[in-house]
Amino acid sequence: MAKTVVAAIDQLLRDSINLDKDVVKTARASRDWLLGQITALPVKDEAFPRLYLDKNLHYGSFARGTKIRALDDIDLIVGVSALGTTYSETGHTVTLRVPDGIALRNLCYDGTNHLNSRKVINAFVGRLTEIPQYKTAEIKRNGSAAVLNLTSYPWNFDIVPGFFTTPEWDGRTYYLIPDGNGQWMKTDPRIDEQRTYSINKRHGGYLWNVMRLTKFWNKRRSVRTMPSYLLECMVLNLYESRLNQASARPEAEIPRVLRHISHTVLTDINDPKGIQGNINTLTRDDRIQISTKASTHAQDAETALNDQARGDERAAIIRWAEVFGTDLPAYG
Repeated sequence: MAKTVVAAIDQLLRDSINLDKDVVKTARASRDWLLGQITALPVKDEAFPRLYLDKNLHYGSFARGTKIRALDDIDLIVGVSALGTTYSETGHTVTLRVPDGIALRNLCYDGTNHLNSRKVINAFVGRLTEIPQYKTAEIKRNGSAAVLNLTSYPWNFDIVPGFFTTPEWDGRTYYLIPDGNGQWMKTDPRIDEQRTYSINKRHGGYLWNVMRLTKFWNKRRSVRTMPSYLLECMVLNLYESRLNQASARPEAEIPRVLRHISHTVLTDINDPKGIQGNINTLTRDDRIQISTKASTHAQDAETALNDQARGDERAAIIRWAEVFGTDLPAYG
């Protein structure tokens, strides 16, 4: 129960959206312990790929600080040493060519020197199963990652092997990670992390709760959900071009954010890293459904703010519940 909108939103963030600090602490410790175990794998097995530990990278929404409850996955890129391996591109597909005499050659497609990303992931899967603490865990390859499904914690680890490139003609470097089809693709999560950090800092650190409230709205069953990364990009695009600072109260930003989503979800959205092109892969029907719901809830949010401005906290909380659902504390 809450007497004011401020109290209701703060309680919603604290109890239903933001990650518990103790959970974050435990998750980081378990992540670091896992990386320590992975570091030892080449020492125990000469056939295992050599690692490039300086290029290990924490990425994804947990690393960026935009994850909401429940914490269900933690993303890691584990650096792999190329040792003379070269690459070429065809469209968005990258082919890695491995020289003779290194362990990676055993993970190539049969009869070629083309590195098979599925075999590389499976090498991680096979060795992780030998770590005593993970014997009861489910470990499998899923797309571009080795997925470690723990029994001791509610979150999984998505472990992505990655090669770090030398600077290209324009000075840029990339991570080359599995594309889910046996080949490789370029990415650079460092850009996402720096972009998120800099835009949030420019807005006084207030975007975190705006982003999390919007993600919570996105997860509601009444809304066709968008991929988390797509949603983050849409919100960041809005505030990247906005000159005046975001409000310290996150609910005050929600009408603007939902209006923005209602328009931009109907369009193509370019990868801010300049690598993937359009990242809005939603179907036309899904785009329309999300746009309609975002527009409706933007109006609800505007009405709630007006109710609050004229002192009717009860009516405002009831209207905010139309946007955020029954997890929002009721008036009382």
